[in-house]
Amino acid sequence: MTEKQKRFADEYLIDLNATRAYKAAYPNVKKDSVAAQAASRMLRNVKVKSYIDKKLEEIQSDKTADAQEVMEYLTSVMRREKNEFIVVTCKERVSDYDENGKKRIIEKEMPEVVEIPAKLSDANKAAELLGKRYRLFVDKVESDVNQVVVFRGEDELED
Repeated sequence: MTEKQKRFADEYLIDLNATRAYKAAYPNVKKDSVAAQAASRMLRNVKVKSYIDKKLEEIQSDKTADAQEVMEYLTSVMRREKNEFIVVTCKERVSDYDENGKKRIIEKEMPEVVEIPAKLSDANKAAELLGKRYRLFVDKVESDVNQVVVFRGEDELED
């Protein structure tokens, strides 16, 4: 694996943005479209792919959520089974008399942690994310067609 391929892979691991990673590794490439195509080819390179997979495996640990854990969490938020903790300020009024016999009222503000169910907006967002995951909101029709595609005029396209 070349030094530039390694740099591409390391840049890719930062945010998984292949176009940005390619432009960082190969600064002479200016167009996003060219960088995107080259990055796509680079990600199919066996050495680059194995390097990225090895690094991702090193990053992966028990502390990293897997897909099952994320789905369970989103489901529990959607069902409002998760609670949030918020701080509220409670006012306490105490009245007493000073040394002159004059009545005085002392107000104390005391912060208190209160547990409340997850907000409805959070539950809606979790439902939306789950719906996207299970493709409940897809307006497009997907089709799997196995035919040969021929591009004409390929020579006329700019890089």
